[in-house]
Amino acid sequence: MLERIFNELGPWNWMVIGFILLVLEIMVPGVFLLWIGIAALITGTVSLVIWDAGFWIWQTQVVVFLILSLICAYVGKQIVWSRQRDTDQPMLNQRGEQMIGRTATLTEPIREGRGRIQLGDTLWRVSGPDLPVGARVRVTGATAADLELTVEAIQ
Repeated sequence: MLERIFNELGPWNWMVIGFILLVLEIMVPGVFLLWIGIAALITGTVSLVIWDAGFWIWQTQVVVFLILSLICAYVGKQIVWSRQRDTDQPMLNQRGEQMIGRTATLTEPIREGRGRIQLGDTLWRVSGPDLPVGARVRVTGATAADLELTVEAIQ
């Protein structure tokens, strides 16, 4: 069945598959279908040129398509990585990480490892050694979700 489809459509099957993948890339978030679509279009272009060659059977075309997909994905990855720039604000959306090193006064005592401090206009949950209200603390860490800061007492 697969052989019949490839023979009836000829080299245009790869072009159709490539354009379908490119359209899907527009509809689906991500950048992975772009490279596979480009590989299909390249395979289709090669098929147009050497369609009558005896070795250019559908199995060969599929192998060429798979190899080109890997090559296109690798090249695409290199292109994307080369365009990424270092930012001047690496912790822009990491509020908890921005608080590391700052000092504050406890607004609620730390009991059983949990308490609260106020930094700026935000009341933060903290974890650390048990301390009374008014104790000075330094922020030493933040949880991954920025929901809680880790503190230590300042001597």
